Amino acid sequence: MMSNYLFLEEPLSMASVLEPSKPSFFPAMTKIVGTLGLNSRSIEVISRCLEAGMSAFNVPIVARFDFSWGDAEFHQETLKNLKVAIKATKKLCAVMLDTVGPELLIVNKSENPISLEEDSFVILTPDQDKEATSSLFPINFNGLFKEVTKGEDIFIGQYLFTGSEKTSVWLEVSEVKDNDVVCKIKNSSTLAGPLYTLHVSQIRIDIPTLTEKDKEVISKWGFRNKIDFLSLSYARRASEFLSKFGDLNQTKIFAKIENVEGLQHFDEILEEVDGIILARGNLGIDLLPEKVFLYQKEALQKCNIVGKPSLVTRVVDSMTDNLRPTRAEATNVANAVLDGSDAILLGAETLRGLYPVQTISIVGKICAEAEKVYNQDLYFKKTVKYVGEPMTHMESIASSAVRAAIKVKASVIICFTS
Repeated sequence: MMSNYLFLEEPLSMASVLEPSKPSFFPAMTKIVGTLGLNSRSIEVISRCLEAGMSAFNVPIVARFDFSWGDAEFHQETLKNLKVAIKATKKLCAVMLDTVGPELLIVNKSENPISLEEDSFVILTPDQDKEATSSLFPINFNGLFKEVTKGEDIFIGQYLFTGSEKTSVWLEVSEVKDNDVVCKIKNSSTLAGPLYTLHVSQIRIDIPTLTEKDKEVISKWGFRNKIDFLSLSYARRASEFLSKFGDLNQTKIFAKIENVEGLQHFDEILEEVDGIILARGNLGIDLLPEKVFLYQKEALQKCNIVGKPSLVTRVVDSMTDNLRPTRAEATNVANAVLDGSDAILLGAETLRGLYPVQTISIVGKICAEAEKVYNQDLYFKKTVKYVGEPMTHMESIASSAVRAAIKVKASVIICFTS
């Protein structure tokens, strides 16, 4: 496992910590993936997000379209606004499509808050025609009663729950009654918003990773709009990526690891995809709290060794409702960069957060500061150990160029292309 070797060997002057951050001439290497949604889909807000990420600290932006939220028409209008904003700001921005996958969802059609009392009971039913109430939750899966047993825990939270909210609840399975699951409420809570996610720890849900709805969205919306990245939610096995995206041969496929099964097959998944998204939200429920950082460091190291990009999610949850991140969150972003993450993915913070522009700006500044103390020399020396021998001709040239740049303290390496 990587230790703190990515930090500079020479200690910093403490006075430098008190100096204001200064924009860098060179673009930041860490990208920001911002999810566009209700609070961030207008031309004005998108333009400000692009400016916030790409002007002061030159942080490249990727716009994420989450199809768990909104239909194709909703996202098409948002994409249209994005294109107008790109033209107006003259800032480049890639597009990422995020599938729904085998995610268990509860739709609150009325959107009224639902209050739940500790020790009361609630029924989970596959009948989606029914309204969500304090005693009944309709879910999008008709086989839950087959998968759970008495005593198992079930987590329900607002879609893209942040952990800092009180809008989540833990249930304990009391009994299975026909197709329904009766649960005891373990903590009082008020669920807010129109969409909730349901998570059963370490239970394999018998829903394809690529659902029929996902296939339709990819083949129509994704293909028509020539998306740059496809994020496959709840990736579980490498076989899910083979020979399934022929129409998107120019699109990079990212696997989102967010359950134990995906974690168990991490190596084989990494071999087949173009990049990895460490979805720490749902996986954080499955893992013990003290194991989450181990997973992050090991996963990022594996991605770095094979030269595939990695993204980390759930870093500044509190900025969904606040202008500043907590001290722990600010450190969290910096540590993700020092661990080797290539991008920070913002979900709720920009989808429904109150301060999407400020969030992108602050996260970009933290990434830029972290990169200043990233020990590129030592990282290169450790990474090159994993390159197979004999090196290829191209690897040898690249390695020699890096060594020369380090010795002469070059600011840039210029590569001539065709």
